[in-house]
Amino acid sequence: MRAGRVFTMHDSADAGRERQLHDALASGLNAAGRTLDADMRRRLVQFVLLLARWNAVYNLTAVREPLGMVSRHLLDSLAIETYLQGTRIIDVGTGAGLPGIPLAVVRPDCQFALLDANSKKTRFVTQAAAELGLKNVAVVHSRVEDYRPAQSFDTVVTRAYAKVATMLGQTAHLGGPNCIYLAMKGASPVGERDGVPADFVVQGIEKLVIPGLNAERHVVIVRRR
Repeated sequence: MRAGRVFTMHDSADAGRERQLHDALASGLNAAGRTLDADMRRRLVQFVLLLARWNAVYNLTAVREPLGMVSRHLLDSLAIETYLQGTRIIDVGTGAGLPGIPLAVVRPDCQFALLDANSKKTRFVTQAAAELGLKNVAVVHSRVEDYRPAQSFDTVVTRAYAKVATMLGQTAHLGGPNCIYLAMKGASPVGERDGVPADFVVQGIEKLVIPGLNAERHVVIVRRR
């Protein structure tokens, strides 16, 4: 018998799960009217598989099933791509790399800083960026209040963070005069305009439609006056 790799039942199961993820991602992108090239889709699926493996040990996200991660993490993250401004973007409180990693995959023209104070999470994000070959990602292990970048950012993104007024108080120093601040929220963010610093204005609150997700998602868009 010629020596070679043995194809086990475990291999078959993994391959089947990967096909399911590819199909779910393709279906979601199609429903959202999006097209991505094959390499981008491959990297997004690879990210989900890597997150699922690490999550079993380090509890990085409450979403346990990889298929659930497609809508709740990948498609959810990509929903704000059209709101990004400029080429220097920071994801504050990135956690497991969301939305920063999926956005970095589909926007290789932008440079992303992914910031979090939790060392366990920044280790995962560092590993994910390396395995996905993302040269446009810098991982920052720091409290946001302590981080002083050499150059300001064009877009500041947060996901499931504090109230907008608190977020602006903690991140205002990261953006330049024309920076846009995007706060990703769940259900209709009532009261998010309250307490916003006088030098900022809430430009809009947009509803996001996430294929396969039966839950409300919104983005609060803030600019300097």
